[in-house]
Amino acid sequence: MREKVTRLVESLAFQNFILVVIMINAVTIGIQTTHLNPEVAQALAVFDNVCLAIYIVEAALKLIAWHGDYFRNGWNVFDFTIVVLCCIPTGIIPFPVQVARVLRVLRVFRVLRLVSMFREMRIIIEALGRAIPGVAWTALLLVVIYYVFAVIGTNMFGEAFPEWFGDLGKSFYTLFQVMTLESWSMGISRPVMEVFPWAWVYFVPFVIISAFVIVNIVVGIIVGVVDQTHRQAEDEDLEERSKREGLSPDDELLKQIAQLKEQVERVDALVSLQAEQRGQDQRSA
Repeated sequence: MREKVTRLVESLAFQNFILVVIMINAVTIGIQTTHLNPEVAQALAVFDNVCLAIYIVEAALKLIAWHGDYFRNGWNVFDFTIVVLCCIPTGIIPFPVQVARVLRVLRVFRVLRLVSMFREMRIIIEALGRAIPGVAWTALLLVVIYYVFAVIGTNMFGEAFPEWFGDLGKSFYTLFQVMTLESWSMGISRPVMEVFPWAWVYFVPFVIISAFVIVNIVVGIIVGVVDQTHRQAEDEDLEERSKREGLSPDDELLKQIAQLKEQVERVDALVSLQAEQRGQDQRSA
């Protein structure tokens, strides 16, 4: 029984079926936000419950197939949590109106299951999670830079421009607008420079440091972690394929070397053929 269920949930047809259900359900959830006829709205509500039932059956089958190993995979926990949240009844339990409305909105989180269905999406999410420590330290550095420039801006421009630099909080928000490059030149820096011509010495270094240097550092950290995570996923796939085929790492390496050698031989043969054709063309000319 368990072996049959395991083959079912691990089959490509079953996974594609769940993927199609998730995608159709995502579309119907968006349609339900519009003004619909009562009959159509009722039909979509029934279909929504059918999709939820399919998700519950899927989770139950995976629990039967994998038992405790099901919760060892973080993505399975993610899917299970979404299904559980969607199962909370809003009509039976006397929730306040605001809470019930929030629980109904939780249905849209089913769309997030698409992330767990696609390998490339999972790699990106995992990479973002691994990049959090590096990004956090970069954010701390940015906060220090913000604080220094906010104190300077409040002391220098607070009296003349209280709406932008009247206190530390306003200075922080103004600097955030400057960092996003949203109307920072014509909207903030140039009006300030009309009163303080030297103010460019304040704004230009902050823009260079925050909007270019710090942002590029964050991008570099994320790109590096994504590449590392992708390589790790390829290594795991290679190891899993070797186990499935009953090959040792050395055998797999020899197999790849043989494939590479075969490809090189094909390229050499193609180059030789092209050289012979050039020689024939030159002799005929």
